[in-house]
This record gives sequence, structure tokens and C-alpha cells, in this order.
Amino acid sequence: MNTMRTVMLMTLLTLVLVGAGGAVGGQGGAAIALVLAGVMNLGTYWFSDKVVIKMYKGQLVESGPLYDVVAELCQQNNLTMPRVYSLPQPTPNAFATGRNPQHAVVAATEGILQILSREELKGVMAHELAHVQNRDILIGSIAATIAGAISYLAHMAQWAMIFGGGDDEEGSNPIAMIGMMILAPIAAMLVQMAISRSREYAADATGARYCGNPHSLAGALRKLESANKQLPMPRVNEATAHMFIVNPLSGQKLAALFSTHPPMEERIRRLEELRL
Repeated sequence: MNTMRTVMLMTLLTLVLVGAGGAVGGQGGAAIALVLAGVMNLGTYWFSDKVVIKMYKGQLVESGPLYDVVAELCQQNNLTMPRVYSLPQPTPNAFATGRNPQHAVVAATEGILQILSREELKGVMAHELAHVQNRDILIGSIAATIAGAISYLAHMAQWAMIFGGGDDEEGSNPIAMIGMMILAPIAAMLVQMAISRSREYAADATGARYCGNPHSLAGALRKLESANKQLPMPRVNEATAHMFIVNPLSGQKLAALFSTHPPMEERIRRLEELRL
């Protein structure tokens, strides 16, 4: 169900791009914007494992509780072993990144080892391995590229209006252009956030199957949510917030539609009702 929802959302995002391109000046404008956004996102996607780990000062670990849990999950589920990193932050959280399973990274903060039992830690890392196997970094990068193209189109329309490039001779509708400038980027962002929330639900379900106990992941999420409210992670790059298992920006009052993560109570409810 989550896969079908993601496909539908990606289709909707593409339709917004096509519509925005038509308002600006047809398929040519949409193609140019898509290429520009693709170039901008390609480097982030290709080097995501190195960039994000460096950003959060991660240290490679090849032994210890975190490494052992990941190795056990990979062995039990016949998964490619990713590189495992420990982050020095005291706020408990975790994420996965990398362009494919062969270049994947899973990381957890030092704080997470202080509050979770081994079974709960296993549930969290199973969730992160699920992101890797579900190719969620690729899906997120594609969504970001399309959403970025739509933003470029809005800027193109703005400049066209300023310099008179949207006159009747060009066949453009100025009202449509103004509407696109305002509404298309908002629509794109809403769909992109919905895709992110859908992938979190999917990673929860897949992770529960990997660790064999939905309740251990549900219990971990409950602890992580509470801990992040009490001790928010300092100096979080907002561009990476969607990668964490619990939103590190949860201290902010984000509207549900603009959040990268689903409501925690709904995630926990689904896990507790999941039957393997």
C-alpha cells in the first residue's frame, strides 16, 4: 500500500511539473528546469554517504553493540552489510543514507545507546536498513529534483513577468503564470513531504519484519520522541532532517502537511497493530 501511495504521489508531482512547465512556456521550460534541478541534486545523491557523515562528525565503528546489532540484522535477513557510524551527539537519533545498498551508511548517535534496550536498538537499525533496501534515498532525490524543477519554473516565470517575457505574442497566460508562481512550489513541497511520510511508514513496516518484533520498534519510537522533545539536537541542517528516524526539528511546531515525518502516535499505532 505504501509503495502504491508513493507511485501516486510521484505521478502527482510530475503532473504539477508538467502543468507548471505549460504555464511558463511549454515542455522546453520544464525540461530546462528539470535538468538544472537534476544537476543540483546529483552530487548530493551520489556523495550523500560522505557528505552527511562529515556534517555530523560520524566515526566509523567495526565492533561494539551498534555494529553487532546491524551485523545480526543483515545476517538474519540476507542483507548487504553497510558501513556503521557513531555520531557524537547526545540526542538519541539515527539515520541511513547512501545511493544504493553497496554504498550505504547507517548511523546512530551516542545518545541512542543510552536509552534503548538491545531489542529496541535492533528495531531502530532495522528501520534504517529498510530505508536502504527500499531505495528511499533515490526516491527522495527524484522527488527533490522534480520539486526543485518546479521552483526553478516559478523563478523563470517571475523573471519573465518582470522583463515582459510573458506577453500574448509568446502565447503565455499571465494569470496562469502568476498562479503557477504562487501555487506550484507550495503544491510541490506538499507532495514531496507526503512522499517522505509515506516512506517512513514503509520503513517502519519493513523494519518490523526485519527485526521480527513490531513492538520493539514502537517502544523505541516512543522513547526517541520523548527524548528529542526534552533534548533537541543542536545545529541540525534542515536539509537532512527528513533522514532521521525521529524528526530532529520536532521542537518546532510544524504543520502536519509540511512535516517530513508522520505523526508519531500514528506510527506507533500502526506498528502495534501490525501482524507478521
